Amino acid sequence: MSTPSLHPSALTQAAAHWHALQRQGDMPPAQQRAFMDWLLVSPEHLREYLAISQTAGALGEALRAMPIDLDALLAAPAPRGVGDNVVRLPARPAPAPVPARRRRLPGMAVAAALLLAVGIGTPLAWPDTTHYVAGHGAPRQITLSDHSVLHLNAESEVSVRMSLFGRRVELERGQASFVVAPDRRPFAVHAGGLQVTDIGTTFDVSLLREQARIAVSEGRVQVHGDGGRGRLLADLSAGKVAQVDYRDQRVQLRDEDAASMTAWWQGRVVFRDEPLREVADRFNRTNALRLRVSDEAGALRLTGNLRADDLGSLRAFLDQQPALATQQRADGIHVRMRDVAEDAVKKNSSN
Repeated sequence: MSTPSLHPSALTQAAAHWHALQRQGDMPPAQQRAFMDWLLVSPEHLREYLAISQTAGALGEALRAMPIDLDALLAAPAPRGVGDNVVRLPARPAPAPVPARRRRLPGMAVAAALLLAVGIGTPLAWPDTTHYVAGHGAPRQITLSDHSVLHLNAESEVSVRMSLFGRRVELERGQASFVVAPDRRPFAVHAGGLQVTDIGTTFDVSLLREQARIAVSEGRVQVHGDGGRGRLLADLSAGKVAQVDYRDQRVQLRDEDAASMTAWWQGRVVFRDEPLREVADRFNRTNALRLRVSDEAGALRLTGNLRADDLGSLRAFLDQQPALATQQRADGIHVRMRDVAEDAVKKNSSN
C-alpha cells in the first residue's frame, strides 16, 4: 500500500522545514531518522527537498553578487500611493517582474528537482561518511572528495561526512591538519567537545591529554564550545594557537610561526614550552621504542626541534637537561627526575 503524497504547498513547507534543520546542523539521531523516513515516503519528497536546497543555494549566491545595499533596501519603508493600497494600472499590458509577495515557485522547483535528480542531485542528497585511520608510525595524506587535503598524523582517526549542506569532520583521536578547498558548503571539525569552523584556511587540530590544541597557519577559524552550540571561545587568525581545556573550556592563546605548526608533515617534532609527557606522546606515535616518562618528569616543560624518528638525538637532548635522568631498557627509554645524590655525583665528575 503506497503512502499518499502531501498536497504540493504542504510538501514544500515540509521540505523547507527539513532544509532549515539540516542547515542548523547537529540534528539528534531520532530527528535524523525521522528526516530519512520522510525522504523515503515517495520520490516527490526527495525531488521537492532537492529543489528547496538548490533554490536556496542559488538565491544566496545571487544576493551575495548584487552590487546594491540589501540592508538599506530592506530597511526602507514601503512606498505609499494614493489611498495607501490603491495602485494605478498601466494603460497597456506590459511584462511585469515576479511579484515580491510570491512565496512559492513551483515551476522552478520542479525544473530544479528534475535537473538535480538526473546525474548529480541524488548522490549529493545522501550524506557520504568515510572513516580514516593512520596506524602507529604511518601518517597519511588524503585528498577528500571536495579536494580539501587532510594530513592525518600517526595513531590518529577521523570520520569525514560530506553532504549537500556541509562538510563535517570528527577527530576521534590524535592529530589532523586541514588544507580546506573553497566551497559553498561550510567546513567544520568537531573534536573534544569543540567545533572548529573554517573561514578559508589551513589549520591543525590535536587532541592532547588535557586540552585540545587548534593552530592556524593560514586564514582564520572560529572555535565554539559545546559541540558548536556553545559560546565563541576563540577567533583565530594566521599564526595563532589556542589550547582549550577539556574540563572547563578555559582558553590559552599564544603566537606560533606557520612552519612550526606544519613541521610534523615533514617528520619533525617541534615543541615550545610544552610538558614532557605531551612531547613523549608525539615521539611515541612514530617509534617502536617508547619514551616512558614518570609523573614528576612529565610536568617539566621543554623547548626543542628534533626529527620524530631520531631517538638518539632525543635521548642526548634529555640527558642535557640538569633535572632529568634517562635509562634505556628493553621496554623503552625511561625518563625520571634526577635525585640529589645523582646531582652530587654529576658535579664531582665534572670537576
